[in-house]
Amino acid sequence: MSEPSNILVIAATIAGAGLALIALVIWRKCRPFMSEGHVFRASRLSAGNRLFPTQVAITPTSVVHYTPQWIGKFEHSIHMAHIASVQIDTHLLFSDVYIETTGGATPVRCHGHRKSDAIEIKELIERYQSDYFRRAGAGTGAPPGGGS
Repeated sequence: MSEPSNILVIAATIAGAGLALIALVIWRKCRPFMSEGHVFRASRLSAGNRLFPTQVAITPTSVVHYTPQWIGKFEHSIHMAHIASVQIDTHLLFSDVYIETTGGATPVRCHGHRKSDAIEIKELIERYQSDYFRRAGAGTGAPPGGGS
């Protein structure tokens, strides 16, 4: 073998290893980030979700909006007692879910979910909220927070 072909083989091997490493990082970051609860991942075909799709986890006590990044992650957790409303905005292919909090902050926007997932997210939140307030109200006879 000549010297230039050896250099090309080494360069191709290094490039292949680099691409494999990048693919491994993307694969690991896109796995479901929680084992408990229901985890919904946005479609890679929707804007903003091509490389690292956003995930939403619904548990009996909280909603977690999770977005992986190259370094680290962005995670926003909302307790069921602090969710004021859930809205679904259905488009041609995908749906957006807006979760508003009782604090009046900007709603959490989860975009790029399948329509059936968006409906299930809303139904789960409503069911878990009903269960939470039913349990909390049964213990004291009044809703949590001294409602009026």
